[in-house]
Amino acid sequence: MTNRTFYKVGRRPWEVKGHPDGLQERKRTRVPFTRRHWLKWRDSHNPKNLQRERVLADKKPLWWAIALSLLVIVTPFLPNSMISTASIFCIYAAINVLWTLIVGTAGIFSLATLAVVGVAGYSAAAANVYLGVPWPFMLLIGPLVGFIAGAVLAAPSTRLDGLYYALLTMGVAEICRVFVVQLRALTTTNGAITQVDSFIPEAWFLQRPGLLLGFAGAFCLLLGALLVWRLVNSERLGLLLRASRGSREDESFCEAVGIDFRRARLQVFVISSAALGVVGAFYAMYYRSISPNIFSLDQLLLLFAMMVIGGLGRAEGAVLGAAIVTLIDKGMIELGPLRIILVAAIMLIVTIFAREGLTGARDQFRDFRKRKAGERRAHRTEKGGEAMPEEAVDVRDKQELYYRRFNKRLRDRLKPMITPELIAEHKADPLGHHSDALARVLNYFRRAEMVDKYVIMRLKDGEEAYRIMAVSGVRGMPPRVVDDKEYQALNDAYHAVFLLRVNDLLES
Repeated sequence: MTNRTFYKVGRRPWEVKGHPDGLQERKRTRVPFTRRHWLKWRDSHNPKNLQRERVLADKKPLWWAIALSLLVIVTPFLPNSMISTASIFCIYAAINVLWTLIVGTAGIFSLATLAVVGVAGYSAAAANVYLGVPWPFMLLIGPLVGFIAGAVLAAPSTRLDGLYYALLTMGVAEICRVFVVQLRALTTTNGAITQVDSFIPEAWFLQRPGLLLGFAGAFCLLLGALLVWRLVNSERLGLLLRASRGSREDESFCEAVGIDFRRARLQVFVISSAALGVVGAFYAMYYRSISPNIFSLDQLLLLFAMMVIGGLGRAEGAVLGAAIVTLIDKGMIELGPLRIILVAAIMLIVTIFAREGLTGARDQFRDFRKRKAGERRAHRTEKGGEAMPEEAVDVRDKQELYYRRFNKRLRDRLKPMITPELIAEHKADPLGHHSDALARVLNYFRRAEMVDKYVIMRLKDGEEAYRIMAVSGVRGMPPRVVDDKEYQALNDAYHAVFLLRVNDLLES
Protein backbone atom coordinates (compact mmCIF):
# COMPACT_ATOMS: atom_id res chain seq x y z
CA MET A 1 0.00 0.00 0.00
CA THR A 2 1.33 3.43 -0.94
CA ASN A 3 0.41 7.10 -0.50
CA ARG A 4 -1.61 6.72 2.71
CA THR A 5 -3.50 9.98 3.28
CA PHE A 6 -6.10 11.36 5.69
CA TYR A 7 -9.30 12.62 4.06
CA LYS A 8 -12.10 14.59 5.64
CA VAL A 9 -15.52 13.87 4.11
CA GLY A 10 -18.29 16.26 5.18
CA ARG A 11 -19.12 15.77 8.83
CA ARG A 12 -17.66 12.27 8.90
CA PRO A 13 -14.52 11.62 10.97
CA TRP A 14 -11.12 11.38 9.43
CA GLU A 15 -10.92 8.48 7.03
CA VAL A 16 -7.69 6.52 6.64
CA LYS A 17 -7.37 5.70 2.94
CA GLY A 18 -4.74 4.23 0.72
CA HIS A 19 -4.30 3.97 -3.05
CA PRO A 20 -2.72 0.58 -3.77
CA ASP A 21 -1.59 -0.56 -7.15
CA GLY A 22 -4.47 -2.35 -8.84
CA LEU A 23 -2.09 -4.76 -10.59
CA GLN A 24 -0.51 -6.07 -7.36
CA GLU A 25 -1.93 -9.00 -5.45
CA ARG A 26 -3.25 -8.13 -2.02
CA LYS A 27 -1.44 -9.80 0.88
CA ARG A 28 -2.63 -9.61 4.47
CA THR A 29 -0.94 -11.04 7.55
CA ARG A 30 -2.99 -12.64 10.29
CA VAL A 31 -2.78 -12.41 14.07
CA PRO A 32 -0.89 -15.46 15.41
CA PHE A 33 -3.10 -18.38 16.49
CA THR A 34 -6.19 -16.71 14.96
CA ARG A 35 -7.90 -16.32 11.62
CA ARG A 36 -8.25 -12.56 11.95
CA HIS A 37 -6.14 -9.86 10.38
CA TRP A 38 -4.32 -7.09 12.20
CA LEU A 39 -6.29 -4.34 10.47
CA LYS A 40 -9.69 -4.48 8.81
CA TRP A 41 -9.34 -2.88 5.38
CA ARG A 42 -12.21 -2.50 2.91
CA ASP A 43 -11.50 -2.27 -0.80
CA SER A 44 -13.60 0.13 -2.87
CA HIS A 45 -13.33 2.38 -5.89
CA ASN A 46 -13.67 6.13 -6.16
CA PRO A 47 -16.62 6.90 -8.50
CA LYS A 48 -15.06 10.22 -9.52
CA ASN A 49 -11.60 9.16 -10.64
CA LEU A 50 -12.34 5.38 -10.88
CA GLN A 51 -9.24 4.60 -8.81
CA ARG A 52 -8.90 1.73 -6.40
CA GLU A 53 -9.01 2.77 -2.73
CA ARG A 54 -8.48 0.95 0.53
CA VAL A 55 -10.39 2.25 3.55
CA LEU A 56 -9.70 1.31 7.16
CA ALA A 57 -13.13 0.02 8.18
CA ASP A 58 -12.33 -0.65 11.87
CA LYS A 59 -10.29 2.08 13.57
CA LYS A 60 -10.15 0.45 17.02
CA PRO A 61 -6.68 -1.12 16.50
CA LEU A 62 -5.42 2.28 15.34
CA TRP A 63 -6.71 4.02 18.48
CA TRP A 64 -5.29 1.23 20.67
CA ALA A 65 -1.87 1.65 19.05
CA ILE A 66 -1.95 5.44 19.50
CA ALA A 67 -3.06 5.29 23.15
CA LEU A 68 -0.58 2.60 24.19
CA SER A 69 2.26 4.30 22.30
CA LEU A 70 1.53 7.60 24.07
CA LEU A 71 1.59 5.79 27.42
CA VAL A 72 5.02 4.30 26.67
CA ILE A 73 6.43 7.58 25.34
CA VAL A 74 5.13 9.87 28.09
CA THR A 75 5.74 7.71 31.18
CA PRO A 76 9.60 7.97 31.25
CA PHE A 77 9.31 11.77 31.51
CA LEU A 78 6.93 11.69 34.49
CA PRO A 79 7.99 12.06 38.13
CA ASN A 80 8.58 8.94 40.21
CA SER A 81 5.16 9.03 41.87
CA MET A 82 3.37 9.18 38.51
CA ILE A 83 5.52 6.35 37.12
CA SER A 84 4.36 4.22 40.04
CA THR A 85 0.77 5.29 39.32
CA ALA A 86 1.17 4.26 35.65
CA SER A 87 2.42 0.82 36.74
CA ILE A 88 -0.51 0.36 39.11
CA PHE A 89 -2.84 1.42 36.29
CA CYS A 90 -1.42 -1.28 34.02
CA ILE A 91 -1.89 -3.94 36.72
CA TYR A 92 -5.47 -2.90 37.48
CA ALA A 93 -6.27 -2.58 33.77
CA ALA A 94 -5.01 -6.13 33.17
CA ILE A 95 -7.18 -7.44 36.01
CA ASN A 96 -10.18 -5.52 34.65
CA VAL A 97 -9.73 -6.82 31.11
CA LEU A 98 -9.64 -10.42 32.34
CA TRP A 99 -12.58 -9.80 34.68
CA THR A 100 -14.52 -8.41 31.71
CA LEU A 101 -13.98 -11.73 29.96
CA ILE A 102 -15.63 -13.52 32.88
CA VAL A 103 -18.52 -11.11 33.47
CA GLY A 104 -19.08 -9.80 29.95
CA THR A 105 -18.10 -12.59 27.56
CA ALA A 106 -18.83 -15.64 29.72
CA GLY A 107 -21.78 -14.03 31.48
CA ILE A 108 -20.72 -15.32 34.94
CA PHE A 109 -21.11 -12.60 37.57
CA SER A 110 -18.11 -13.54 39.69
CA LEU A 111 -16.77 -11.34 42.51
CA ALA A 112 -13.83 -13.66 43.24
CA THR A 113 -11.48 -12.04 40.74
CA LEU A 114 -9.19 -10.59 43.39
CA ALA A 115 -9.47 -13.85 45.32
CA VAL A 116 -7.93 -15.72 42.37
CA VAL A 117 -5.23 -13.04 42.06
CA GLY A 118 -4.51 -13.21 45.79
CA VAL A 119 -4.40 -17.01 46.03
CA ALA A 120 -2.03 -17.22 43.05
CA GLY A 121 0.12 -14.41 44.43
CA TYR A 122 0.34 -15.97 47.90
CA SER A 123 1.18 -19.39 46.44
CA ALA A 124 3.94 -17.99 44.21
CA ALA A 125 5.33 -15.82 47.02
CA ALA A 126 5.33 -18.73 49.51
CA ALA A 127 7.09 -20.97 47.00
CA ASN A 128 9.77 -18.32 46.51
CA VAL A 129 10.33 -17.37 50.16
CA TYR A 130 9.93 -20.72 51.92
CA LEU A 131 10.90 -23.21 49.18
CA GLY A 132 13.56 -21.14 47.41
CA VAL A 133 11.89 -21.28 43.98
CA PRO A 134 13.54 -18.68 41.67
CA TRP A 135 11.38 -15.73 40.68
CA PRO A 136 11.01 -16.68 36.98
CA PHE A 137 9.22 -19.86 38.03
CA MET A 138 6.72 -17.76 39.99
CA LEU A 139 5.20 -16.84 36.62
CA LEU A 140 4.52 -20.57 36.11
CA ILE A 141 3.22 -21.26 39.62
CA GLY A 142 0.79 -18.33 39.43
CA PRO A 143 -1.18 -19.47 36.36
CA LEU A 144 -1.17 -23.08 37.59
CA VAL A 145 -2.75 -22.07 40.90
CA GLY A 146 -5.10 -19.68 39.08
CA PHE A 147 -6.16 -22.51 36.79
CA ILE A 148 -6.97 -24.74 39.78
CA ALA A 149 -8.81 -21.95 41.61
CA GLY A 150 -10.78 -21.12 38.47
CA ALA A 151 -11.78 -24.75 38.01
CA VAL A 152 -13.00 -24.91 41.63
CA LEU A 153 -14.95 -21.64 41.33
CA ALA A 154 -16.38 -22.55 37.93
CA ALA A 155 -18.06 -25.72 39.21
CA PRO A 156 -20.85 -23.94 41.18
CA SER A 157 -21.61 -21.67 38.19
CA THR A 158 -23.41 -24.59 36.52
CA ARG A 159 -25.90 -24.67 39.40
CA LEU A 160 -26.03 -21.05 40.59
CA ASP A 161 -26.43 -17.89 38.56
CA GLY A 162 -26.77 -14.16 39.00
CA LEU A 163 -26.94 -12.77 42.53
CA TYR A 164 -26.57 -16.15 44.27
CA TYR A 165 -23.29 -16.88 42.53
CA ALA A 166 -22.04 -13.34 43.20
CA LEU A 167 -22.72 -13.76 46.94
CA LEU A 168 -20.99 -17.14 46.90
CA THR A 169 -17.84 -15.75 45.29
CA MET A 170 -17.82 -12.76 47.64
CA GLY A 171 -17.91 -15.20 50.55
CA VAL A 172 -15.02 -17.15 49.03
CA ALA A 173 -12.94 -13.94 48.85
CA GLU A 174 -13.64 -13.18 52.51
CA ILE A 175 -12.78 -16.75 53.54
CA CYS A 176 -9.43 -16.42 51.74
CA ARG A 177 -8.69 -13.17 53.58
CA VAL A 178 -9.47 -14.64 57.00
CA PHE A 179 -7.47 -17.78 56.19
CA VAL A 180 -4.24 -15.96 55.29
CA VAL A 181 -4.57 -13.68 58.33
CA GLN A 182 -4.83 -16.66 60.69
CA LEU A 183 -2.20 -18.79 58.92
CA ARG A 184 0.66 -17.97 61.31
CA ALA A 185 2.92 -20.73 60.03
CA LEU A 186 3.58 -18.99 56.69
CA THR A 187 2.45 -15.41 57.26
CA THR A 188 4.04 -14.32 60.53
CA THR A 189 3.67 -10.57 59.90
CA ASN A 190 -0.08 -9.93 60.09
CA GLY A 191 -0.84 -12.28 57.23
CA ALA A 192 1.70 -10.79 54.81
CA ILE A 193 4.62 -12.46 53.02
CA THR A 194 7.64 -10.21 52.59
CA GLN A 195 11.15 -10.44 51.09
CA VAL A 196 9.84 -11.86 47.82
CA ASP A 197 12.35 -11.98 44.96
CA SER A 198 11.60 -9.74 42.00
CA PHE A 199 12.67 -9.04 38.45
CA ILE A 200 13.63 -5.57 39.76
CA PRO A 201 17.14 -5.63 41.32
CA GLU A 202 17.13 -4.91 45.03
CA ALA A 203 19.43 -1.92 44.59
CA TRP A 204 16.91 -0.35 42.16
CA PHE A 205 13.86 -0.93 44.32
CA LEU A 206 11.86 2.32 44.74
CA GLN A 207 14.50 4.10 42.61
CA ARG A 208 13.80 5.59 39.20
CA PRO A 209 15.47 2.76 37.20
CA GLY A 210 13.49 0.21 39.21
CA LEU A 211 10.26 2.16 38.73
CA LEU A 212 10.83 2.28 34.97
CA LEU A 213 11.63 -1.45 34.88
CA GLY A 214 8.50 -2.16 36.92
CA PHE A 215 6.43 -0.09 34.51
CA ALA A 216 7.88 -2.01 31.57
CA GLY A 217 6.85 -5.29 33.21
CA ALA A 218 3.37 -3.99 34.07
CA PHE A 219 2.91 -2.71 30.51
CA CYS A 220 3.85 -6.13 29.11
CA LEU A 221 1.34 -7.64 31.55
CA LEU A 222 -1.37 -5.35 30.15
CA LEU A 223 -0.45 -6.32 26.59
CA GLY A 224 -0.69 -9.98 27.55
CA ALA A 225 -4.16 -9.46 29.06
CA LEU A 226 -5.31 -7.67 25.89
CA LEU A 227 -3.92 -10.53 23.80
CA VAL A 228 -5.88 -13.05 25.89
CA TRP A 229 -8.97 -10.88 25.43
CA ARG A 230 -8.48 -10.84 21.67
CA LEU A 231 -7.84 -14.57 21.40
CA VAL A 232 -10.87 -15.50 23.50
CA ASN A 233 -13.47 -12.85 22.78
CA SER A 234 -12.90 -12.54 19.03
CA GLU A 235 -12.49 -16.22 18.25
CA ARG A 236 -14.66 -19.32 18.51
CA LEU A 237 -15.37 -19.19 22.26
CA GLY A 238 -16.46 -15.59 22.12
CA LEU A 239 -18.67 -16.18 19.09
CA LEU A 240 -20.39 -19.14 20.78
CA LEU A 241 -21.09 -17.13 23.92
CA ARG A 242 -22.34 -14.10 22.01
CA ALA A 243 -24.86 -16.38 20.29
CA SER A 244 -26.32 -17.42 23.66
CA ARG A 245 -26.17 -13.98 25.26
CA GLY A 246 -29.33 -12.05 26.00
CA SER A 247 -32.16 -14.27 27.19
CA ARG A 248 -33.27 -17.78 27.97
CA GLU A 249 -34.65 -18.06 24.44
CA ASP A 250 -31.13 -17.54 23.05
CA GLU A 251 -29.77 -20.29 25.29
CA SER A 252 -32.56 -22.64 24.22
CA PHE A 253 -31.80 -21.86 20.59
CA CYS A 254 -28.10 -22.61 21.13
CA GLU A 255 -28.92 -25.94 22.73
CA ALA A 256 -31.24 -26.77 19.83
CA VAL A 257 -28.50 -26.17 17.22
CA GLY A 258 -25.87 -28.06 19.21
CA ILE A 259 -23.92 -25.21 20.85
CA ASP A 260 -22.67 -26.20 24.30
CA PHE A 261 -22.54 -22.70 25.73
CA ARG A 262 -22.13 -23.90 29.32
CA ARG A 263 -18.90 -25.65 28.42
CA ALA A 264 -17.74 -22.53 26.58
CA ARG A 265 -18.46 -20.44 29.70
CA LEU A 266 -16.41 -22.75 31.89
CA GLN A 267 -13.52 -22.67 29.41
CA VAL A 268 -13.49 -18.87 29.35
CA PHE A 269 -13.66 -18.77 33.17
CA VAL A 270 -10.72 -21.16 33.56
CA ILE A 271 -8.60 -19.40 30.91
CA SER A 272 -9.23 -16.02 32.53
CA SER A 273 -8.44 -17.41 35.99
CA ALA A 274 -5.11 -18.80 34.75
CA ALA A 275 -4.27 -15.38 33.31
CA LEU A 276 -5.28 -13.77 36.62
CA GLY A 277 -2.80 -16.14 38.27
CA VAL A 278 -0.03 -14.54 36.20
CA VAL A 279 -1.19 -11.14 37.46
CA GLY A 280 -1.07 -12.39 41.05
CA ALA A 281 2.50 -13.65 40.70
CA PHE A 282 3.56 -10.39 39.05
CA TYR A 283 1.83 -8.43 41.83
CA ALA A 284 3.90 -10.22 44.48
CA MET A 285 7.13 -9.66 42.54
CA TYR A 286 6.40 -6.00 41.79
CA TYR A 287 5.77 -5.08 45.43
CA ARG A 288 8.25 -7.71 46.80
CA SER A 289 5.46 -8.68 49.20
CA ILE A 290 1.78 -9.52 49.32
CA SER A 291 -0.73 -8.78 52.08
CA PRO A 292 -4.39 -9.63 52.87
CA ASN A 293 -5.42 -6.21 51.55
CA ILE A 294 -5.62 -7.75 48.10
CA PHE A 295 -8.70 -9.70 49.29
CA SER A 296 -10.34 -6.64 50.84
CA LEU A 297 -13.75 -5.36 49.83
CA ASP A 298 -12.26 -1.90 49.22
CA GLN A 299 -10.11 -3.18 46.36
CA LEU A 300 -13.07 -5.07 44.89
CA LEU A 301 -15.26 -1.96 44.98
CA LEU A 302 -12.54 0.04 43.23
CA LEU A 303 -12.44 -2.55 40.46
CA PHE A 304 -16.22 -2.46 40.28
CA ALA A 305 -16.10 1.33 39.94
CA MET A 306 -13.66 0.96 37.05
CA MET A 307 -16.06 -1.41 35.30
CA VAL A 308 -19.08 0.86 35.81
CA ILE A 309 -17.30 4.02 34.63
CA GLY A 310 -15.58 2.45 31.63
CA GLY A 311 -18.31 0.09 30.49
CA LEU A 312 -18.98 -3.61 30.88
CA GLY A 313 -18.13 -6.06 28.13
CA ARG A 314 -15.51 -3.90 26.35
CA ALA A 315 -11.74 -4.04 26.70
CA GLU A 316 -11.48 -0.31 26.05
CA GLY A 317 -14.01 0.28 28.82
CA ALA A 318 -11.96 -1.76 31.30
CA VAL A 319 -8.78 0.18 30.46
CA LEU A 320 -10.45 3.62 30.43
CA GLY A 321 -12.20 2.99 33.74
CA ALA A 322 -8.94 1.78 35.30
CA ALA A 323 -7.15 4.92 34.07
CA ILE A 324 -9.76 7.29 35.56
CA VAL A 325 -10.07 5.55 38.94
CA THR A 326 -6.32 4.96 39.33
CA LEU A 327 -5.54 8.58 38.49
CA ILE A 328 -7.99 9.76 41.15
CA ASP A 329 -7.18 7.16 43.80
CA LYS A 330 -3.38 7.06 43.46
CA GLY A 331 -2.55 10.34 41.74
CA MET A 332 -4.63 12.59 44.02
CA ILE A 333 -3.70 11.23 47.43
CA GLU A 334 -3.49 14.78 48.81
CA LEU A 335 -7.30 15.00 48.54
CA GLY A 336 -7.67 12.33 51.22
CA PRO A 337 -11.11 10.73 51.58
CA LEU A 338 -12.54 13.24 49.09
CA ARG A 339 -11.09 11.24 46.22
CA ILE A 340 -13.35 8.29 47.09
CA ILE A 341 -16.35 10.63 47.05
CA LEU A 342 -15.16 11.92 43.66
CA VAL A 343 -15.05 8.36 42.29
CA ALA A 344 -18.57 7.72 43.62
CA ALA A 345 -19.82 10.97 42.04
CA ILE A 346 -18.35 10.00 38.65
CA MET A 347 -19.98 6.56 38.94
CA LEU A 348 -23.35 8.18 39.66
CA ILE A 349 -23.08 10.63 36.75
CA VAL A 350 -21.98 7.93 34.29
CA THR A 351 -24.78 5.61 35.44
CA ILE A 352 -27.40 8.32 34.93
CA PHE A 353 -26.31 9.60 31.54
CA ALA A 354 -24.51 6.62 29.93
CA ARG A 355 -26.19 3.25 30.28
CA GLU A 356 -23.13 1.30 29.05
CA GLY A 357 -20.30 3.39 30.51
CA LEU A 358 -18.18 6.01 28.83
CA THR A 359 -17.19 3.72 25.95
CA GLY A 360 -20.84 3.09 25.14
CA ALA A 361 -21.80 6.78 25.17
CA ARG A 362 -21.04 7.16 21.45
CA ASP A 363 -23.42 4.39 20.42
CA GLN A 364 -26.01 5.71 22.84
CA PHE A 365 -25.73 9.20 21.33
CA ARG A 366 -26.10 7.76 17.81
CA ASP A 367 -29.25 5.90 18.84
CA PHE A 368 -30.60 9.09 20.42
CA ARG A 369 -29.87 11.08 17.26
CA LYS A 370 -31.53 8.47 15.03
CA ARG A 371 -34.58 8.36 17.31
CA LYS A 372 -34.97 12.14 17.21
CA ALA A 373 -34.52 12.18 13.44
CA GLY A 374 -37.22 9.52 13.15
CA GLU A 375 -39.55 11.56 15.36
CA ARG A 376 -39.01 14.64 13.19
CA ARG A 377 -39.72 12.63 10.05
CA ALA A 378 -42.85 11.21 11.67
CA HIS A 379 -44.20 14.74 12.20
CA ARG A 380 -43.53 15.58 8.56
CA THR A 381 -44.96 12.32 7.17
CA GLU A 382 -48.64 11.49 6.78
CA LYS A 383 -49.41 8.40 8.86
CA GLY A 384 -50.12 5.35 6.74
CA GLY A 385 -49.75 7.32 3.53
CA GLU A 386 -47.22 7.77 0.81
CA ALA A 387 -43.68 8.81 1.68
CA MET A 388 -42.98 12.53 1.91
CA PRO A 389 -39.82 13.98 0.34
CA GLU A 390 -38.04 14.04 3.72
CA GLU A 391 -38.69 10.32 4.21
CA ALA A 392 -38.06 9.34 0.59
CA VAL A 393 -34.34 10.09 1.01
CA ASP A 394 -33.99 7.14 3.41
CA VAL A 395 -35.81 4.66 1.12
CA ARG A 396 -33.20 2.81 -0.94
CA ASP A 397 -35.67 0.99 -3.23
CA LYS A 398 -37.51 3.75 -5.08
CA GLN A 399 -40.06 1.24 -6.33
CA GLU A 400 -41.28 1.16 -2.74
CA LEU A 401 -42.29 4.81 -3.05
CA TYR A 402 -44.58 4.10 -6.02
CA TYR A 403 -46.07 1.11 -4.21
CA ARG A 404 -46.87 3.23 -1.16
CA ARG A 405 -48.48 5.90 -3.33
CA PHE A 406 -50.62 3.32 -5.14
CA ASN A 407 -51.56 1.59 -1.89
CA LYS A 408 -52.68 4.83 -0.27
CA ARG A 409 -54.86 5.79 -3.24
CA LEU A 410 -56.38 2.29 -3.27
CA ARG A 411 -57.24 2.51 0.43
CA ASP A 412 -58.81 5.93 -0.06
CA ARG A 413 -61.10 4.42 -2.72
CA LEU A 414 -62.03 1.38 -0.61
CA LYS A 415 -62.85 3.18 2.64
CA PRO A 416 -66.14 4.73 1.40
CA MET A 417 -67.27 1.25 0.31
CA ILE A 418 -67.30 0.03 3.93
CA THR A 419 -70.95 0.37 4.90
CA PRO A 420 -73.23 -1.51 7.33
CA GLU A 421 -74.91 -3.14 4.34
CA LEU A 422 -71.56 -4.46 3.06
CA ILE A 423 -70.68 -5.89 6.49
CA ALA A 424 -74.12 -7.53 6.75
CA GLU A 425 -73.67 -9.02 3.28
CA HIS A 426 -70.40 -10.64 4.30
CA LYS A 427 -71.84 -11.95 7.55
CA ALA A 428 -74.74 -13.60 5.72
CA ASP A 429 -72.48 -15.45 3.26
CA PRO A 430 -68.69 -15.11 3.77
CA LEU A 431 -67.78 -17.58 0.97
CA GLY A 432 -70.57 -17.05 -1.59
CA HIS A 433 -71.01 -14.76 -4.60
CA HIS A 434 -70.57 -11.13 -3.55
CA SER A 435 -71.36 -7.73 -4.89
CA ASP A 436 -68.77 -5.69 -6.79
CA ALA A 437 -67.90 -3.53 -3.74
CA LEU A 438 -67.42 -6.51 -1.38
CA ALA A 439 -65.39 -8.37 -4.02
CA ARG A 440 -63.03 -5.39 -4.36
CA VAL A 441 -62.54 -5.15 -0.60
CA LEU A 442 -61.89 -8.90 -0.24
CA ASN A 443 -59.40 -8.90 -3.11
CA TYR A 444 -57.47 -6.11 -1.37
CA PHE A 445 -57.40 -8.10 1.88
CA ARG A 446 -56.19 -11.26 0.11
CA ARG A 447 -53.25 -9.41 -1.47
CA ALA A 448 -52.04 -8.00 1.87
CA GLU A 449 -48.48 -8.62 3.06
CA MET A 450 -47.75 -11.65 5.23
CA VAL A 451 -46.56 -9.57 8.20
CA ASP A 452 -49.39 -9.52 10.79
CA LYS A 453 -51.81 -11.15 8.34
CA TYR A 454 -54.77 -12.81 10.07
CA VAL A 455 -55.29 -16.56 9.74
CA ILE A 456 -57.69 -19.10 11.27
CA MET A 457 -56.36 -22.00 13.34
CA ARG A 458 -58.34 -25.11 14.19
CA LEU A 459 -57.78 -25.94 17.84
CA LYS A 460 -58.33 -29.71 17.57
CA ASP A 461 -58.63 -32.00 14.57
CA GLY A 462 -62.18 -33.15 13.95
CA GLU A 463 -63.76 -30.48 16.20
CA GLU A 464 -65.45 -27.20 15.29
CA ALA A 465 -63.35 -24.86 17.40
CA TYR A 466 -61.31 -22.06 15.85
CA ARG A 467 -59.11 -19.19 16.98
CA ILE A 468 -57.72 -16.19 15.09
CA MET A 469 -53.94 -15.85 14.79
CA ALA A 470 -51.61 -13.32 13.15
CA VAL A 471 -48.56 -14.61 11.30
CA SER A 472 -45.20 -12.93 11.91
CA GLY A 473 -44.00 -13.03 8.32
CA VAL A 474 -40.57 -14.16 9.55
CA ARG A 475 -39.34 -17.69 8.86
CA GLY A 476 -39.04 -19.68 12.08
CA MET A 477 -41.08 -17.26 14.22
CA PRO A 478 -44.47 -18.67 15.32
CA PRO A 479 -47.74 -16.73 14.85
CA ARG A 480 -49.22 -14.79 17.74
CA VAL A 481 -52.71 -15.11 19.24
CA VAL A 482 -54.96 -12.12 18.45
CA ASP A 483 -57.51 -12.83 21.19
CA ASP A 484 -58.66 -15.70 23.39
CA LYS A 485 -62.11 -15.93 21.86
CA GLU A 486 -63.06 -19.29 20.34
CA TYR A 487 -65.45 -19.62 17.40
CA GLN A 488 -67.65 -22.71 17.05
CA ALA A 489 -68.46 -22.16 13.36
CA LEU A 490 -66.04 -21.58 10.51
CA ASN A 491 -68.21 -18.84 8.97
CA ASP A 492 -68.13 -16.93 12.27
CA ALA A 493 -64.32 -17.10 12.26
CA TYR A 494 -64.26 -15.87 8.62
CA HIS A 495 -66.44 -12.91 9.52
CA ALA A 496 -64.34 -12.11 12.60
CA VAL A 497 -61.22 -11.96 10.43
CA PHE A 498 -63.12 -9.72 7.98
CA LEU A 499 -64.04 -7.32 10.78
CA LEU A 500 -60.43 -7.14 12.00
CA ARG A 501 -59.22 -6.35 8.50
CA VAL A 502 -61.94 -3.72 8.02
CA ASN A 503 -60.93 -2.09 11.28
CA ASP A 504 -57.27 -1.98 10.19
CA LEU A 505 -58.28 -0.48 6.83
CA LEU A 506 -60.36 2.28 8.40
CA GLU A 507 -57.62 3.16 10.91
CA SER A 508 -54.82 3.25 8.32
